[in-house]
Amino acid sequence: MPKAGVSDVLRAIWRGIYPRRWLFLFVLVVFVGGSIVQLLIPLLYKQFFDLLTSGGDKILAAKGLVHAIVLILGLNLTGWLLQRTGMLAINDFESKTIVRLKQLSFEYLINHSYSFFSNNFTGSLVQRINRFSRSFEVLTDHLVFNFVPLLINVFGVILVLWLQQPNIAYIIMGWVVCTVTFNFLFSRWKVKYDIKSAAADSTTTAVLSDDITNQNTILSFTGSKHEVESFRKVSNDQAQAMRLTWDLGVVADAVQGAFIIAMEFLIFYYTIRFWQRDAITVGTFVLIQAYILGLGQRLWNLSSIVRNVYQGYADSKEMVEIMMLPHEVQDIPSAKLLVVRRGEVQLKDLTFNFNDTRSVLSGINLSIAGGEKIALIGPSGAGKSTLVKLLLRMYNLTSGTILIDGQDVQRVTQVSLRENISLVPQDPILFHRSLMENIRYGRRDATDQEVFEAAKLAHCDEFIEPLPLKYETFVGERGIKLSGGERQRVAIARAILKNAPILVLDEATSSLDSHSESLIRDALDKLMEGKTTIVIAHRLSTIRKMDRIVVVDGGKITEEGTHESLLAKEGSLYKHLWDLQAGGFITE
Repeated sequence: MPKAGVSDVLRAIWRGIYPRRWLFLFVLVVFVGGSIVQLLIPLLYKQFFDLLTSGGDKILAAKGLVHAIVLILGLNLTGWLLQRTGMLAINDFESKTIVRLKQLSFEYLINHSYSFFSNNFTGSLVQRINRFSRSFEVLTDHLVFNFVPLLINVFGVILVLWLQQPNIAYIIMGWVVCTVTFNFLFSRWKVKYDIKSAAADSTTTAVLSDDITNQNTILSFTGSKHEVESFRKVSNDQAQAMRLTWDLGVVADAVQGAFIIAMEFLIFYYTIRFWQRDAITVGTFVLIQAYILGLGQRLWNLSSIVRNVYQGYADSKEMVEIMMLPHEVQDIPSAKLLVVRRGEVQLKDLTFNFNDTRSVLSGINLSIAGGEKIALIGPSGAGKSTLVKLLLRMYNLTSGTILIDGQDVQRVTQVSLRENISLVPQDPILFHRSLMENIRYGRRDATDQEVFEAAKLAHCDEFIEPLPLKYETFVGERGIKLSGGERQRVAIARAILKNAPILVLDEATSSLDSHSESLIRDALDKLMEGKTTIVIAHRLSTIRKMDRIVVVDGGKITEEGTHESLLAKEGSLYKHLWDLQAGGFITE
C-alpha cells in the first residue's frame, strides 16, 4: 500500500472540491470580509471612548458618539449579513462535496481486484470512506471558521497596533510566533499517534464487522466468549491509543494556556506604562483590550484546531492510500470491446501464481468449441474456480493467454468481457434489496414480465409467490433470509435473464436438495442450449451429459474425455472419484 502525504490528501480533497471551486472561493471571500468587519469594529469603539473621555463640549461629543454607534450598527449588520450568506453557501458547498468525495471513493474502491477485497475487511473499508468524507467537513470548517479569521486577526491586529504603539505590536507578534511555532512542531510530532489511533479505530471496526457477519458461526461453535475477549482486546488497544492522543492534547493546551497567561500580563503591563506616560489614550487601551480578548480566544483554540486538522489528515490518509493504490486488474489503453459470435474459448500455456511461493495453475492448454459443454472436476484446491476467475479476469495471468473467439481477454475491456459471461456461483451473495431487484441485476433494463419469466424457469416463483410482498420482499444482508437453495435459484434466474453466450456454473446446484435439483435441471438444460458452458462440479452425477469432462489436479489438466471414456480408463482419477460417489447422487 502506498504511503499518502499531506499533498496527496489535499489533491484527493481538491478532486472533490473542483466542480464547486467557485462556490468555495465565494465562501472564503465572504468569511474574509466578515473577519475584516469584525476587525474594524474595535476601532470605532476606540473613537467612542476617546470622545467619551475627551472632556470637551458634551453636545459635540454626543453627536460624535451617536455617529460612532451608528457606524458600529452598520458594521454589525454587514457582518451579520456576510455571516448568514456565508453559512448558506458553505452548507451547499460542504454537503455536495462530501457526497462527491464518497462517490469518488466508492467509484475507485469498487474497481479494485478480487484479491484486494479478499485481503481487506468490509467494515474497515466502509469506515475509511466515511472518515474521509467526514474529515473534509472538519478541515473545511476549521479553514473557514478558524484559520481565516485567525490570519485576518493576527495580521490586522498587529498592523493596527503597530500604527498606534509599535512596542505593543512587537509583543503580540512574539506571542503569536511562539504559539504558532509550538503548535505546529508539537502537532507534527504528534501526528504519528493520531495515525495509530485512526488505524486502531479501523481495526476495531473490522473485527466488529467480521464478528457480526459470522454471528451464526460464533453461536454454532460456542465462540461468543472467545470473540468477546478478542473484541475487548482490540477495543482496549483503541482506547489506549485514543487516550494517548487526548493526553498529548491536554499537554498542548497546558503549554498554550501558559503562553496566553504570560503574554496577556506582559501586554497589559506595558499598556499601563504607556498610558501612564500619556503615550496612549483610554480609547487605545480599550482597542488593545478588545483585540487581545479576541486574539487570545482564537490562539487558545489553535491547539485544538491544529490537533483536529492533523486528526482529519490521519482519517483521510487511509482512504487516500487506497485511492493511490493502482488497480491490480486494468484495461489497457487500447482495449477494445469483446465481440462474441461463436463462443470459442482457448487457454494457451496458462500459468497463475498467487505469489512467488504458491503456484495454482501451471501450463494449462484447453480448447472449448463454441456451444460445447464441458465439465471441470477434480479435488478441492485443484484450481478449477481459479481458472474461472481468470476467464472473468478477476486476476491477471502470470503467463499464457486466454482467447474468446480469437480475442485476448487481456486486450478487451473488462466490462465487455463480463457482459458476455453468465456466472452462477457456488455460494451466491445477494444484495439487501428486493427479490425483483436481485433477479433483474442479470439485465438491469429487463421488464417486470421478463423477470417473472426468468424466475419461473428457475422455479423461484414457488417460494416467492407465498410471500406476503412477493417479488418486493427484501432478502436481508447477503440474502440471509433465504435458504441456500433459494439463493442459488435466484442466481440461476439472474443468469437466465442475462442470457450471455458463455455460461459458467460453479457448483450451481450444490445447495439444492434432490427435489429442487430435479426441478431446475430442465431450466439449466434450457439455459445451456446454444451456449458455451463450463460446469464445475463435485457431484459427478450432474455432469454425465456434458460433451467433455476435464479433470484438473494439482493445477494441471490430467485427463479429459467423455464420461464413458474416462470410466473405461484404468487408474483414472475420474473413475476413482466416480466409484467413491457411485449410487450416492445418481438420478435418471
